[in-house]
Amino acid sequence: MNLPVILIIAGAFLAFGLLVILLGGPSAGKAKSRRLAMVKDRHAASTEAVVAAQMRKTIQAGGLGGSSSLANLMPRREEMEKRLRRTGKGWTLTQYMFATMGLFVVVTGGLLVVRAPFTMAAMIGLFLSLGLPYLVVSRAIKKRVTKFNARFPDAIDLLVRGLRSGLPVTETFQVVSQELPGPVGEEFKGVVERIRIGNTMEAALQESAEMLGTPEFQFFCITIQIQRETGGNLAETLSNLSDVLRKRAQMKLKIRAMSSEAKASAYIVGALPFFVFGVVWSMNPSYLAGFFYEPRLIITGLGGLVWMSIGAGIMAKMISFEI
Repeated sequence: MNLPVILIIAGAFLAFGLLVILLGGPSAGKAKSRRLAMVKDRHAASTEAVVAAQMRKTIQAGGLGGSSSLANLMPRREEMEKRLRRTGKGWTLTQYMFATMGLFVVVTGGLLVVRAPFTMAAMIGLFLSLGLPYLVVSRAIKKRVTKFNARFPDAIDLLVRGLRSGLPVTETFQVVSQELPGPVGEEFKGVVERIRIGNTMEAALQESAEMLGTPEFQFFCITIQIQRETGGNLAETLSNLSDVLRKRAQMKLKIRAMSSEAKASAYIVGALPFFVFGVVWSMNPSYLAGFFYEPRLIITGLGGLVWMSIGAGIMAKMISFEI
């Protein structure tokens, strides 16, 4: 029995095991604890207990899509769940892990079918299965944050017009969530919902700031907090903040245009060795086969990768500017 057949059988057994774990049903202990909590919430008399019960129900409803025995096996699970929520796509941790394992099986099996060495196939499959989903999530987060920053000054201008017309701050948040589509409306809608279930405005805004992870929204939160503590004309302060954010975005675009040539050079120089390696491998595999079993060539290849990584890091630092 050749190696690709063994890999396919192993992947089938792995998929069957994962289905058994996922469809095995909830834990009896967790179900008992959940029933006791429901009974306790049903007989709660105080307002704080009712608010706490509502928050527990909201958290449980939001976590049903990603809670499973498979997701519990992942290290740093809370950080990864936060990254998936920041994408705004509704992806769950279980789907992320299935995509990672499925990509490993497909890439490794495909390379073995074309008679690639097992070590090379396993290394490339592991690298792509770990790196590609992470890059996809990072790209989705960056895309959403970019959309948010592009429309955020418009949201602040809308807040300023609402405050100058006499509306309270919470009502202007509601107007922004209804008038502006996309990530800006979603985040302000989340702030309004958290305020309605009993959170303070500062806590609701800070939760959105931690989820977005952008300095722009953090500036906004600090402005609101300082104004509520010291007083003053909030509309004028937010108007100045909107002007600062627009100028900051313009400066970022200028830096991006000035560093585009250096980035293009880095991409070309970084991709050229791998491109040449792939071309030579497709034409004469035996010429480069020593990189996978000869110790001196393996050390040389790893040293070249480390040296290229250092150069890429230095170039990234050279074109990275704090605004």
